[in-house]
Amino acid sequence: MSVIVGIPKETARNERRVALVPAHIPALKKSGCEVIVETGAGAQAGYPDNLYVEKGARLVSRAEVLSRSDLVLAVRTASADPEGGTPLAGLLREGAYLAALLDPWQAHDSFTVLSSRKITAFSLELVPRTTRAQAMDVLSSQANLAGYRGVLLAATLLPKLFPMLMTAAGTLVPAKVFVLGAGVAGLQAIATARRLGAVVSAFDVRAAVREQVQSLGAKFVEFDLGDASGDGGYAKALTPEQEAMQKRLLAEYIAREGIDVIITTAAIPGKPSPKLVTEEMVQSLAPGSVIVDLASERGGNCTLTRPGETVSVHGVTIAGPLGIASDLACHASQLYSKNITTFAGLLLDREGNLVLNRQDEIIAGSLVLENGQPATEQIARMLGL
Repeated sequence: MSVIVGIPKETARNERRVALVPAHIPALKKSGCEVIVETGAGAQAGYPDNLYVEKGARLVSRAEVLSRSDLVLAVRTASADPEGGTPLAGLLREGAYLAALLDPWQAHDSFTVLSSRKITAFSLELVPRTTRAQAMDVLSSQANLAGYRGVLLAATLLPKLFPMLMTAAGTLVPAKVFVLGAGVAGLQAIATARRLGAVVSAFDVRAAVREQVQSLGAKFVEFDLGDASGDGGYAKALTPEQEAMQKRLLAEYIAREGIDVIITTAAIPGKPSPKLVTEEMVQSLAPGSVIVDLASERGGNCTLTRPGETVSVHGVTIAGPLGIASDLACHASQLYSKNITTFAGLLLDREGNLVLNRQDEIIAGSLVLENGQPATEQIARMLGL
């Protein structure tokens, strides 16, 4: 009997992505799966129902997707805002598999419900950052888009041009953009700002990213804090002494260089975003300057950020966008779909049956619930179960 793969419509507030785009349906069908899609699931991302039907999927109601699917592929539906639609956690077929962005660092109620439904759940945020797992790294694929979109947002809010412009009326100097954090989002922000003609500098506590920053044509700002590279390529938390020194040196640099735009992207998995930009730094910026805080999902890198809002403080515009990759829903869905389809391939054997291979580091790393039970003691503590 074929494994039924279900794609529900996302119901989290402002979530426009879809977990599977039509182009990736044939790969699942080739593995022997039947694909059912909730009517209208891809509409907000630019994928109408007829495209799913043309690729071999069957359109069904939300109730049928959730009650019949053996494997549910989703974006953020598991932690959906009830005001935006019905969360799926309590509607899944008992014993089903679920792969999605589950936000395991927040012990929200959905995990209790998933546990009671004996769900085997995979949190795609936990896919290890290894060479083999690159094609399944949803955080990187979505962060790439966030970095691009964040710079475009800054360019829209800044009352200046990014590039130099020489006219008969005079020469306009290029904007100065400072990027905090040179991970995937930060590097894309650097590249995008450079393409728009800005003068770009960047800071990261990981000395290893210096060459990447410089290869994009940006200046790498380096402070003698000691290397803070952590597991999986992420930055690790600084000591209180390092934090104090970092803030002092950042404040001096921002005030000295006449920065027009700050893009912040610094994140530490499972922890609140580190506070890098203080009110003192904001006050040192010229009126009309812009801060786009791409770390606002976990509180933001700026102490004055209000997640989900754009505010003006001391004459500086501070944007705290949430789910910014969803603004580019078509391409964000395309990348996410490739990631999750590749991941789903690890859950199917050659006969098209669902398998749980705990010996696979990617499966073991992303597994949070097995038949409703926490995969490890550490996961149990993380989920509050």
